[in-house]
Amino acid sequence: MPPSNPLARKIKIAVIAFDGITPFHLSVPSLVFGNVAANGETPGFDVQVCSVDKGTIRTSAGFGIVVDNDLRALKTADIVIMPSWYEDCRAAPPALLDALRRAYKRGVRVVGLCLGSFPLAEAGLLDGRTATTHWEAADRMAQRFPEVKVDRDVLYVADEDVLTSAGVAAGLDCCLQLLRETCGAEMANRVARRLVIAPHRQGGQAQFIERPVPVSHSDNRFSQVLEWVTGHLEKEHSIDSLAERAAMSRRNFTRHFRQATGTSFKQWLLSQRLAHAQRMLESGDASIEVVAMEAGFGTSLSLRQHFRSAFRTSPSAYRALFRDSLAAEARP
Repeated sequence: MPPSNPLARKIKIAVIAFDGITPFHLSVPSLVFGNVAANGETPGFDVQVCSVDKGTIRTSAGFGIVVDNDLRALKTADIVIMPSWYEDCRAAPPALLDALRRAYKRGVRVVGLCLGSFPLAEAGLLDGRTATTHWEAADRMAQRFPEVKVDRDVLYVADEDVLTSAGVAAGLDCCLQLLRETCGAEMANRVARRLVIAPHRQGGQAQFIERPVPVSHSDNRFSQVLEWVTGHLEKEHSIDSLAERAAMSRRNFTRHFRQATGTSFKQWLLSQRLAHAQRMLESGDASIEVVAMEAGFGTSLSLRQHFRSAFRTSPSAYRALFRDSLAAEARP
């Protein structure tokens, strides 16, 4: 669950590095949460990199990084992120496992990105939970940790206070989801736009995104159609009508759409409608029925069903969470 008052203070994130880490994996949490601080938004995030032994560690890219913090950083962290792990999925040192267990017992959210889910599983934090990891290591995790329910297909899993993600870019998806749960959909969308990535990708690890967003001159008309759809979510939309608007054949439009967004039109439209509903619930007083109509769900029942399926909560509960947070921030 998000902090009871996520807007009241800076949220401290401890990111655990290790000798030989891939720089990209290490940079993902800073890219997502560091952009919130860079934009001057609240809440801010204090992202600290730590390791078992502070000092200089090597990276897989051939250069070193000086780490100023050791695992004591986990004692005061609100969120602990294991951004990756060794490709051979070796056993983690006892000091790291103990620090992870103590942090979890203290009530912090724990995140394992890519192979970073292996130390979490070894520490027992994934027992009885659904979790994921890079698809190449999914079978190994299932065999080594039979008490973990390994989902090989998803991009990430948010199981209450423990999150795990699939490989590489899925770490961005997972961190955006954590940001969405903590600060709201608008903040997550804003950071995603800054990073030029999709705010919420649906689908599994098998999807291959050639281009996250349309960028070339030939894509202008296609981009305009997508922009038009996001401005008219309350309308009925079909692939045929939008292909006609883009002056494309249905087949060409469908192929172009998947290349540009990495998902199907149906999944993308649902994601846009959910994000619009989130923004309305966070910032306005419109009734659930009005939110459902304007977001394109038609009925409040349909909105509630899709909202609960996507976010494991109801629209009313989601609105109350952020109203309570804002009210607490306004109090002296």
